[in-house]
Amino acid sequence: MPILTIDEAEELTAQALQRSGANASNAASTARALVAAEADGLKGHGLVRVPTYAAQLKSGKVKGDAVPSATLTRPAALLIDAGYGFAYPALEFAVERLVPLARTHGIALAGVTHSHHCGAAGLPVEALARNGIVSLLFANAPAAMAPWGGRTPLFGTNPLAFGCPLPAGDPIVVDMSLSKVARGNIIAAKRKGEAIPPDWAMDAEGRPTTDPAAALAGTMAPLGDAKGVALALMVELLAAGLTGSRFASEATSFLDDIGEPPATGQLLIAIDPLVFSDNALERFAVLARMIEAQEGARLPGARRYRIRAASRRDGLDVAEPLVAEIAALGA
Repeated sequence: MPILTIDEAEELTAQALQRSGANASNAASTARALVAAEADGLKGHGLVRVPTYAAQLKSGKVKGDAVPSATLTRPAALLIDAGYGFAYPALEFAVERLVPLARTHGIALAGVTHSHHCGAAGLPVEALARNGIVSLLFANAPAAMAPWGGRTPLFGTNPLAFGCPLPAGDPIVVDMSLSKVARGNIIAAKRKGEAIPPDWAMDAEGRPTTDPAAALAGTMAPLGDAKGVALALMVELLAAGLTGSRFASEATSFLDDIGEPPATGQLLIAIDPLVFSDNALERFAVLARMIEAQEGARLPGARRYRIRAASRRDGLDVAEPLVAEIAALGA
């Protein structure tokens, strides 16, 4: 398999997206996010997305020249219009503006509307945590999970993420899909021609399946059964209902170039950790040390940091057909 440096992968991706219709700024922002996910071992949110994104740019399902705009609806509340473009520029826009708002008001929030696939949800909360801010992110996605007891997809896999700074070292990052696995893992298995475990998804008839194509046409298994579906409902209400975005069942797919823009939403909540106590960061560190003191235990986010360090040192191991496909898009 080809080995790409981080810079090479970003350049390859940005060029493919620009050739497909994105302006330089949107291509660079999206390339940074996709390569960051790839470098963290989150391949379902990484370079495997480039061909689909390129097709969506060409069809107009994603607006390549979109410019995020913000309206201050309350002193510490921003509504950001992604303009039917990629989510990544809008999320970067949100992170940049939430840091000073949270420090001024103690808590601030940004809703993103007319948006798209948010990718690795841990990246924006990590960025806020590295600026000393505690944060939560909620994102809805096109329908892939049925209500508990039902068979028709109504909720997305709806990731949520949490970022928490520590006085020293890397922040704590919780990043989870509310399906048993992220849908990107099934997409990756389909591309490789591999079977999936039978507890990941059901086919259109509600039967467990090991066929990724049947899984993508069916429903995802929720994380924690009924509890996962309840959380998916919560995310749907926060990310779409609150921001005026489309619910999962109203959105077009992130996985093809058919139809109008999906227009999903995201909600970011940012909290100054000093809002109640000057020693909150030290208290966070106490609990972190308790976890790390147990043999075999690790803080959420630690694994991705190890993979990231290896990726920066050794490069990204990317399947040759995928590299060739992305290179052809940028030629």
